[in-house]
Amino acid sequence: MKKRQKITNRVVMNMPIIFTCLFLILLIIVRIIYLSISTEIDGINTKELKNKRNTQKEVTYANRGTIYDSTGEVLAQNVASYTVIAYLDESRSENSEKPLHVVDIQDTANKLSPVLNMSVEELVRLLSKDVYQVELGPGGRGINEIKKEEIENLKLPGIDFVQSYKRYYPNGDFASYILGYAKSLEDGSITGEMGLESEFNDELSGTDGYLEYQKDLMGYKIPNTPEVKKDPENGNDIYLTIDSNIQLLLEQALIKVAEDEKDLEWATITVADAKTGAILASSSRPSFNPNTRDITSYLNPLVSYEFEPGSTMKIFTYMAAIEKGVYDGNKKYKSGNVEVEEDTVHDWNKQGWGEITLDQGFALSSNTAIADIMNNYLSKQELENYFKLLGFGKKTGITLPNEVTGQIRFTYPIEIVNAGFGQGITTTPIQHIQALTSITNNGTTLRPYIIEKIIDSDTGEIIYKGSKKELEKVANTETITKIKDLMENVTHNDPSACTGYMYNIEGYDVIGKTGTAQTVDETGNYSEDTTVKSVSLIFPKDDPEIIIYAAYKNTSSNSLTTSMQSLIEDIGKYMEVNADKNSNNTEFNTIKIENYIGDDKNTVITKLNENGINPILLGNGNKIIKQYPLSGVKVSNYDKLFLLTDSYDGSIPDINGYSKKDVIEFCNLTEKNCKINGNGYVINYTEKEEEGTKVLEINLESKK
Repeated sequence: MKKRQKITNRVVMNMPIIFTCLFLILLIIVRIIYLSISTEIDGINTKELKNKRNTQKEVTYANRGTIYDSTGEVLAQNVASYTVIAYLDESRSENSEKPLHVVDIQDTANKLSPVLNMSVEELVRLLSKDVYQVELGPGGRGINEIKKEEIENLKLPGIDFVQSYKRYYPNGDFASYILGYAKSLEDGSITGEMGLESEFNDELSGTDGYLEYQKDLMGYKIPNTPEVKKDPENGNDIYLTIDSNIQLLLEQALIKVAEDEKDLEWATITVADAKTGAILASSSRPSFNPNTRDITSYLNPLVSYEFEPGSTMKIFTYMAAIEKGVYDGNKKYKSGNVEVEEDTVHDWNKQGWGEITLDQGFALSSNTAIADIMNNYLSKQELENYFKLLGFGKKTGITLPNEVTGQIRFTYPIEIVNAGFGQGITTTPIQHIQALTSITNNGTTLRPYIIEKIIDSDTGEIIYKGSKKELEKVANTETITKIKDLMENVTHNDPSACTGYMYNIEGYDVIGKTGTAQTVDETGNYSEDTTVKSVSLIFPKDDPEIIIYAAYKNTSSNSLTTSMQSLIEDIGKYMEVNADKNSNNTEFNTIKIENYIGDDKNTVITKLNENGINPILLGNGNKIIKQYPLSGVKVSNYDKLFLLTDSYDGSIPDINGYSKKDVIEFCNLTEKNCKINGNGYVINYTEKEEEGTKVLEINLESKK
């Protein structure tokens, strides 16, 4: 018998592997326990993470505030904008009696094509996608309410709209650098990018609200679960000091200049309330439409352009000398040119005017007069301190973005003299407005401002109100009286004795100062070919109401002056500003006159009288045969309206006080042979015989 073989199954255990596996299992168990009981892992709050996975938060955007002008006209507002979408998945129509998805792709594309200005082929491509919904762009993006209604009237199944808002500027290219613009972001919000839209973005934006709720895996709200809702706080409304009527006059004036001046590089005009410092209008060229943003420059010339101002600075150099108490306006000096150490200062008329007084030098805009003042009356430090006291060399603080300071620095004798007539230093238009308020407010500067008020759009509560703010006392009454007299000489003297005679406009008593500054070219030298022309104007002289500052680069003086002349008259009529408004005519009326030629005299007079206009009747006839102005022109009760009848005997009405312009029109209308002497207003007149011909000699003189 064979001996049975003993079989033994031996399992060989690899202890290191066993211990490793046990260790890993233990780590997993520990990790699971840790994850179960921990509130924060790797810096992440586990409770918040869980909630976020199941919580939907929808933002409810606040309505951006509206920007108004001072009369309540809308300048910037939010308007509804829509994006067209199409539901393509049949599941959207489940449990619905009518289809809620696109059923007929071709028919839908055919009908939408002309409305959205998209090809049928492109619409078919979009509508054929294997997706739940699709956006029909670009034609279906940003459409307005009218186009939305047009699409709704097509009654196409599956077509819907997503509403959003965009910023809209009703007047287009209008006060663009003041308003700036705001743009819509991808998340649906609107943010200011330029101008007041940027400066007051927080006030205009308000605070967004939200709706927070629990969602299921499909993203739908879980019924009977709590929701958290926070209503949005709408943005505040802003009212500006800008008057749209005056703003329109500025826009029209600058459009005309831009059309006439093909080499114009830039131009800017600003009108301010002389008594408060409120900005009534400000416009620039080139400009842009905030709706289309055809922007060539993102800088507002009013606050962001610094340039050498030229002779308008002579106002403040003279003021400094007068205020010091040592100025003698009758002192004579030799004009033409003067040596300043190794340099020479020239007048714009390099031959000069011989020996003239300092007062005459101001009216003629003489540079050598400034050299004489700096040699005899002012030190470098006194001039610099006075310029800074007026606000030059620092920001005015007006609530517009990107305001610059300019540079008021001069050291050497020639630099000091140059600074006195506005070369070698730089200023901004808004600084000139501020400095000019010292003349209109008896020696105290006012801070320019452009915000009239800010209103809570939800409650109507006024949360901010702009107002007149006095800054520095820079001159006494005697100084202001003298500088106003000097500025009057600039506009009211004989053309041969002043530079601003073109601003002698009857009824407005305009005073001011003109300026022309050379600019630095690429080589660092002053160029004779490129200049900045500017003018500072105030009216009326005795009770100032309006300040105008204008500056143009690369333009002729004719273009500047003609635009400004019309602007002064238009603003004066609109604002009822007249130097004689405290006379017997206390009510201001403006009408557009008609063609009265051939009409009955009494009928015309009655009609005009009913509108507060008293015409000047020439002759005793019954029919009107000539008139001035012609039909279509606006006139006020401060203007002269001449009516010549069919029985004019040559008699002369009392023309004392008539302006030169009115005298010329009277002479043309009556065909009289007139000899006109001087400028300003009629002080006397005589009709006499000269070589057998009657001559009406008329003498004029500027008002003092």
